[in-house]
Amino acid sequence: MNDTPRIRTVLSCTLLAVTVTAGVTACTGSEDHPLSAKAYDAVDQLAVSAPVDGAKADPEKPLEITVKGDEGRITDVTAADDAGHHLAGELTADGQRWRSTAALAAGARYTVRVATEDEDGAPGARTFTFETAPAKRALTVAFGPEAGTYGVGQPITAELSLPVKDRSARAVVERALKVRSTPAVEGAWYWVDDKKLHFRPKEYWPAGALVQVTGNLDGIKVGDKLYGGASKPLKLTIGDRIEAIADAGSHYMTVKRNGEVINTIPVTTGKPGFSTRNGIKVILGKEYYVRMRGTSIGIAEGGSDSYDLPVYYATRVTWSGEYVHAAPWSVGSQGVANVSHGCVGMSMGNAAWFFETVRPGDIVKTVNSAGDTMAPFGNGFGDWNLPWDKWRQGSALVEAAGNPVAPAEKARLRPSI
Repeated sequence: MNDTPRIRTVLSCTLLAVTVTAGVTACTGSEDHPLSAKAYDAVDQLAVSAPVDGAKADPEKPLEITVKGDEGRITDVTAADDAGHHLAGELTADGQRWRSTAALAAGARYTVRVATEDEDGAPGARTFTFETAPAKRALTVAFGPEAGTYGVGQPITAELSLPVKDRSARAVVERALKVRSTPAVEGAWYWVDDKKLHFRPKEYWPAGALVQVTGNLDGIKVGDKLYGGASKPLKLTIGDRIEAIADAGSHYMTVKRNGEVINTIPVTTGKPGFSTRNGIKVILGKEYYVRMRGTSIGIAEGGSDSYDLPVYYATRVTWSGEYVHAAPWSVGSQGVANVSHGCVGMSMGNAAWFFETVRPGDIVKTVNSAGDTMAPFGNGFGDWNLPWDKWRQGSALVEAAGNPVAPAEKARLRPSI
C-alpha cells in the first residue's frame, strides 16, 4: 500500500514535464511570427499633410497622416515638439487615417513617429520631422514684481501684451501660468481686466517661502491666429511675516513679526472727511523724502485744509498717496485723536523705526476707521480684501453657473481604435 502514493507522484511529475516541453516547443516557433520581424520602412505606405522639404507648415491647419491604398493600416502615432509637448490626435477605426485634434504650436519643430502593419501583420515604421511657421501675432506676459525678497502679502502680477477677452482663451493663458511655492500653498489667478492678472494664495505666503513663476505659452494657440510668446521666469523669496494693524479707534498701531508683537506706536489717522481706508493694504515701496501737497488729493490751494509739507520716512500703501510716515507736527494728537488727511502719522523716531523694519509686500491693516474699505484693485494691492471664494471666481478655470470651463487638450499617445 505504501507504493501507491509514490507511483502517483511519479505520474504527476511526468505529466508536468510533458506540459512544460510542449510550452517550450511552442515558443521556439515564434521566430516565424510577423511581430518578431524587423519593422519595414513605411515611407511609401503613408501620405502626410505636413511639408517635409523644409517648408513651414501652417499651424492653423491640422496634421493628417493617411495610408496609401488599402493594404495596411496605422497602429500608433506619437507627435511631440522639441519642448516635449505631445500633440493630441485621433485614429479612425479602420486605421486608415490619423488626424490631430489639438492646435499645432507656432514656430515649433515636431517629430512624428508612426507605426503601421501590412496586410500580413508585419510591422512598419516611419519617422519624420517638420516645422511650423512662427506666429504673426504673439501674446507675451511680463511677471511682477521684480525678483527679490518681499513680505507675506505680496501678490504676483502678470501683464499681457494684448487683451484677452474670450473665456476659453483666458483658460488657455491661465493654464500656462505656473506658480510654484516651497512650501506649497493653495492659490489662484484673478483676471483684474483683459490684460492683467493677479495671483495670491488662500492665506498669506508662508514666511521664508521660495516662489517660482513661469509662463509656458510659447507657441501655444490662444485664440484666432493668436499664439503665445516667450516669457521671462520670476523668482521671489518671502521674508518674515510683518503685520502692522493701525486702529483708528484707539489711535495706536500694533506691529507684529511672525505673530509676536514687536512694537506699539501712537498714531493719528484720517480726520472726518478724510478718513483712512479700512482693510488690508500691501506696502508698495518706501521713500525717504516726499513733498506732500493738498492739491494732489483735490484740496484747493489756500483753503483751510491746504498743506504743502516735506515728509520723511514715507512708506507707501496706495498709489493715490496714502502713506505711513513721520508727522512731527501732530505729535500732540498721536495716540489721542485723528487729525491727518488720510495717512497714518507718527513721530519721527517711530516712523524711522517702521521705515527700517518693513519691506514691500508687508501688511498694513487699518481697522475701526469711518472710511471705506480699500478696493481690491486699481489703487495698490487690496487683493486680500476679497474673500477666498470670491477671489476664486475671478479665475477662468473656475466653473461658474451657466459658464463652463473649456476642457484642457490632452495628448493621446496611443489613440483608441
